[in-house]
Amino acid sequence: MKTTQRVQRLFLALLICVPSAWAAEPQAAPTPTPTPAPARAAEPQALPAPPQLAASAYLLMDAASGQVLIESNGDQRLPPASLTKLMTAYIATLEIKRGQIKESDLVTVSEHAWRTGGSRMFIQVGTQVTVGDLLHGIIIQSGNDSSVALAEHIAGSEDAFADMMNNTAKRLGLTNSHFLNATGLPHPDHYSSPHDMAKLARAIIYDDPAHYAIYAQKEFFWNNIKQPNRNLLLWRDKTVDGLKTGHTDEAGYCLVASAVRDGQRLIAAVFGTKSEQARAAETQKLLTYGFRFFETQTFFQKNTELARAPVWKGSSREVKVGLAEDLTFTMPRGQIKQLTTSSSLEPQLIAPIEQGAVVGKVEVKLGEQVLRSADLVALETVEEGGLFRRLWDSIRLFFYDLFN
Repeated sequence: MKTTQRVQRLFLALLICVPSAWAAEPQAAPTPTPTPAPARAAEPQALPAPPQLAASAYLLMDAASGQVLIESNGDQRLPPASLTKLMTAYIATLEIKRGQIKESDLVTVSEHAWRTGGSRMFIQVGTQVTVGDLLHGIIIQSGNDSSVALAEHIAGSEDAFADMMNNTAKRLGLTNSHFLNATGLPHPDHYSSPHDMAKLARAIIYDDPAHYAIYAQKEFFWNNIKQPNRNLLLWRDKTVDGLKTGHTDEAGYCLVASAVRDGQRLIAAVFGTKSEQARAAETQKLLTYGFRFFETQTFFQKNTELARAPVWKGSSREVKVGLAEDLTFTMPRGQIKQLTTSSSLEPQLIAPIEQGAVVGKVEVKLGEQVLRSADLVALETVEEGGLFRRLWDSIRLFFYDLFN
């Protein structure tokens, strides 16, 4: 009898030592206060049918959320013409950021680059041109010669550069793209899609904002020749700041364009229109519709502390948690304010916990319907605690599990 009483007293003492937050049933993580919806949000309204474009394929994407708002044959594999140069320029800017090349580097123009047909920057064989000038020639003048020259400088040959293009496409999730050259000159096995080009444009915009500014330039002067940017929307719509046109007989007239209005950025990709004027007009229809009828909200920003989770057997009693990526959502105007968020944490987190480890989940809901979920991750590393901390927490975990 005395032994039983001693065990009961020991058990009660242990329970008193267990922090109340751990002795209770596991609770959902505190739901952080979302960023308020933009003041311009309107009451819910019926969403009109999207415009039908005179184009082979097209797609409209919200840049921040990556959501596709409108599409027709968006994943169809089609010849991309000079839209290919978006990938050429993207790789070049990444190489500059990594320190592999510099904008001041001098590139000797090969005969192969000089002889490449189609649109040209008019660089001369055997001359030297800086990487920065070649980049402008690719983006603004759509130079095939400058594209090949820069590809050869980066990879040694255009074929090797094409391998870099395809590896980059795989990394970006461009599942309907395959590149054989740096220019977009026609080949049956050289193709892309509106969806892939919109994804690529999104990467260009967010991965290197400094170089993205080149896409808004209306003209470039080289070799005593001034050539205008072929993106007519740069002259027609002051909110448009990129990206690239393309044209071959096989591809028709193509355009990937992006614009920002009231903090919202949209990306439009249009393939296979009938003329230079048509590709600008049809692309403008997509952008106008998207800005008029959709809005975007970032609920939580990446790497921001949203809650603190209790940790067992750790050098710290808790760990900061948040999101690895922004949680952003696009909806028809007036509907975002109907969304709610909820979050939950794993019931038992035991050290060691690595930074980036998944420790819970956040959900965005419309009523009871889950529209999107994202992992809550540890924003810091929590190492194992000392021997006494681990032993003591092991005892408390035993009783916690026994009675919960």
